[in-house]
Amino acid sequence: MGAESLATIQVDGAKIVYRRLGNGCPLLVLNGFAATSGDWDPLFIHGLASYSELIILDNLGFERISILGWSMGGFIAQTLALRHPNRVNKLILLSTDPGGSDADLTSSGVWSQLVDTSGTPHDQARRLLSLLFPSDAAESFYRKFGDIVAAARARLSPDLINRQAAAMDAWHRNGAGDRLRGINAPVLIATGSEDVVIPPSNALKLVNAIPSAWLAQFPHGGHAFMAQYPRQLADLINCFLAIDAAKL
Repeated sequence: MGAESLATIQVDGAKIVYRRLGNGCPLLVLNGFAATSGDWDPLFIHGLASYSELIILDNLGFERISILGWSMGGFIAQTLALRHPNRVNKLILLSTDPGGSDADLTSSGVWSQLVDTSGTPHDQARRLLSLLFPSDAAESFYRKFGDIVAAARARLSPDLINRQAAAMDAWHRNGAGDRLRGINAPVLIATGSEDVVIPPSNALKLVNAIPSAWLAQFPHGGHAFMAQYPRQLADLINCFLAIDAAKL
């Protein structure tokens, strides 16, 4: 795996920090709601970097690139694939949905917890991790990563949370819908069987809408199942990226 680099670019007046690590064909990695490039599980990211050069968060002018999107990052990945089909090599969608009326939505209670910024950063971290993982795993992840998640939550502004929540609402009003049938790039869809944030039934909706898509479901996996199965998921993604598109 190559050395990691960190840099900043300006896009439409906003500052975007991105990381690059690994060697191989480029893979753009898009994180989810209120998350940063530093929030990925390190075992998962380094497993991917053993095969690809990861660009977390910006594609930096590559002519063609594969894209991985988790949760809200999956909404962005689908949009990029639909708007710029000639720029997308392969598409990997984790814990995401097709948007619009086709999507199965979480309960209002879960959504309220997801956007709740009350309490201390550690209160927010515990609440978030209880949504990302099944109950018997959430406490273990809090003991391991609670301080890191709390530090990240302390840097988030309510305005940022509200703007990203509004973007998610817009996706669930409009979404990709029937346009998904026009995606010609090879697609891998993966979900955790116990995801309460984006119900796993959405993975079936995506695989039924996108021609020749792969589907993988990870048992007892939560919304952030890549942290429960870091090596297994990275191996699956590396295998998918390695296969010649003509053979898919």
